[in-house]
Amino acid sequence: SLDTYCRIESGFSGIRDVYTTSPNHDNVQQSFFMSETLKYLYLLFSEDDLLSLEDWVFNTEAHPLPINKLKSI
Repeated sequence: SLDTYCRIESGFSGIRDVYTTSPNHDNVQQSFFMSETLKYLYLLFSEDDLLSLEDWVFNTEAHPLPINKLKSI
């Protein structure tokens, strides 16, 4: 759907009204689109062993952070 409805000549655009049959682009590519939306899509469709979820956690902006395991004393 992103490629079909949001792709424009220079990148991707938002849509003013998603309930219309033909998209009315606002000609603005939001700053989070590349940094978050595409990263989430990449993670969704990547191989499961790309990053072990036992060793990594993702913050709300999809940045991987290592899990520090507690060492028993």
